[in-house]
Amino acid sequence: MAIPVLMPRQGQSVETCILGQWYKSVGETVKTGDILFSYETDKASFEEEAKADGVLLAVFFSEGDEIPVLSNIAVIGQPGESFEEFVNGAETVSEATEITVPDEAPVVFEIEVEPGDLPKHLRISPLARNMAAKLGVDIYTLKGSGPHGRIIARDIESAASTVTKTETVIVQAKPKVQAPAAVLEKGDDFEIRPVSNIRKLIANAMHQSMQNSAQLTHHLSADARQLQRLRKKFKAEFAEGKIKQNITINDLVCFAVIRALEKFPQANTHFLGDKMKWFSKVHLGLAVDTDRGLMDPAVKNASDLSLAGLSAQMQQLASQARGGNINPDLLSPESATFTISNLGNYGVEMFTPGINSPQVAILGVCAISSRPKEIEAGVYGFVPMIGLSLTYNHQALDGGEATRFLAEIRAQIESLSV
Repeated sequence: MAIPVLMPRQGQSVETCILGQWYKSVGETVKTGDILFSYETDKASFEEEAKADGVLLAVFFSEGDEIPVLSNIAVIGQPGESFEEFVNGAETVSEATEITVPDEAPVVFEIEVEPGDLPKHLRISPLARNMAAKLGVDIYTLKGSGPHGRIIARDIESAASTVTKTETVIVQAKPKVQAPAAVLEKGDDFEIRPVSNIRKLIANAMHQSMQNSAQLTHHLSADARQLQRLRKKFKAEFAEGKIKQNITINDLVCFAVIRALEKFPQANTHFLGDKMKWFSKVHLGLAVDTDRGLMDPAVKNASDLSLAGLSAQMQQLASQARGGNINPDLLSPESATFTISNLGNYGVEMFTPGINSPQVAILGVCAISSRPKEIEAGVYGFVPMIGLSLTYNHQALDGGEATRFLAEIRAQIESLSV
């Protein structure tokens, strides 16, 4: 019996998805678990597996189409079966393609690629992919033991068991090789190409944020010696196997900011025009640079977490954002109450981060650099200082409030104890 293939719903806030790529063609044999197509929400991408064996009888949408969730987008069945009943179930239907089933199954060749090349498609079960994200396993280095070389859960478990205690477990998804955008117009020294869907959404969000808020930025520096002492201590303990989480400078800064937000709840709000939404918990947004654009996943209830718990949550969310398998609901600006963007690793000493409305502020964390400071009366020396840039919505926060909040962040950083 023919069955429809639906566009999945990823998160309660997602109403439509964009069809990325078809991995199967009309008339091609499909097995349960085969990847049928990829699709993306506003900031995350996913792959959908076949739920039944059969032949791909018809497809109703093309790559790049924006499709309402739970719409019929294709049909799997047996050769010659009718699929007309499913055509009417599609919200937007392109002409369904009739199929001609070949007399013989097509011959499939497996080609070995050089280690530096990325496979066009990797066979991996959803469970294995999720386990890899949690355990820090690079799936592109594995050979699957499942059917047709598919990576399954036991492959991830085996790979994870080889990770030594001294290794920092950070999941970094291999960058996807993206085909260049089609050229719309070409001149002697230029090309005009369409903007990607992700870039359109980011551009619109930034434009709306700048139009609908009065953004100002204050800058100051904090003594980073305590951060460096704690980082050195945790790094040694991690290497010795005393702790399981490798605590970074960024983890320590975020932990200090959460403490400051608890003292300045007005910075942990949403500005809604004629009213403000006050939160009892800190839901911390984390700016993550990915090959698909900037993403800001939220660590829910971050104020309830220990330092190690916060570090683990941020590491996992960053990995999921880069891997394209993050819950879209966590990417909504409404999911976080305050966001931190860290450009310190790039050596940036000062910048102006943009607010994710309806949040009322965002903190930019800058590089640590040596600057002169009075160590004691009349004695000066060069001290490591970390730059802090706070952008706030002047509609929600006065300059004095913002300044005192930024000073509290500095105080928390300089006196941090865990």
